Amino acid sequence: MTVQLALRVVSLESRRSDDMARLLVRHGLVPIHAPSLREVPLEDQTEAFAFGDALAAGKCDVLVLLTGVGAGALVDAIATRRPRDQVLAALAGIVLVCRGPKPVAMLKALGLKASVVAPEPNTSHELLAALAGLDLRGKHVWVQEYGRTNPELLGELSAQGAQVHRAAVYAWRLPEDIQPLEQAIVALCEAEAEAVLFTSARQIDHLLQVAERMQRQAALINALRTSVLVVSIGPVTSEALREHGLHADLEPEHSKMGHMAKLLAAEGLRALEHKRDPARK
Repeated sequence: MTVQLALRVVSLESRRSDDMARLLVRHGLVPIHAPSLREVPLEDQTEAFAFGDALAAGKCDVLVLLTGVGAGALVDAIATRRPRDQVLAALAGIVLVCRGPKPVAMLKALGLKASVVAPEPNTSHELLAALAGLDLRGKHVWVQEYGRTNPELLGELSAQGAQVHRAAVYAWRLPEDIQPLEQAIVALCEAEAEAVLFTSARQIDHLLQVAERMQRQAALINALRTSVLVVSIGPVTSEALREHGLHADLEPEHSKMGHMAKLLAAEGLRALEHKRDPARK
């Protein structure tokens, strides 16, 4: 009788770590908790306040919203200095561009509606394509960032003649307790885990940052390239993996945790065997 391996999976999820763990267990997988992010407001809200000033002065033509959380945080930050109803009224008068469904949902909750929405898979490529119908020459375009700047997006908007400004309202930092993350790195390097899940680009940065502190970055990268299954929630995260010379072995059709867990349970063992022995069919 053959006993199928229950894949041990490192989850780097922070805000929804319990939800991810339940999904993994439900699909017969063994979660290893390793929160990698701590979302905090920027101590210096200079960019958010500058955007609020520009919005009130009519010097914002287009606002590009990259995340739902960031969209809400931007409004909250401005509303500490200006009446909230005036902020919302001003936003209703400009072009609101959303990279995906989460900022669309946040705008709806605020009583606002997106002017342009990028289609799936919601990467910078789709976002720029969705903006192709707009004449951005000379327009003030503000980009709400999400803890990780996107030079390609900013550069392309500038190339189209836009006056581009950044509006970052929160940042990602390492958790106060990084021991679980350190233990997960050891598990990945020592073959005590078979897979790792990435649900955001910043998780990759932090995992490698902590591994470097531990003098294990080279070993970790080697494991991710040769013996550990790398699962990415979608094209945006997969693109960030490639920036570090890594690639996703599995990527769900839809960028949702449930689809991610289901795909890993269905295809993970076969994909892992192939990664470790490419000649194996």
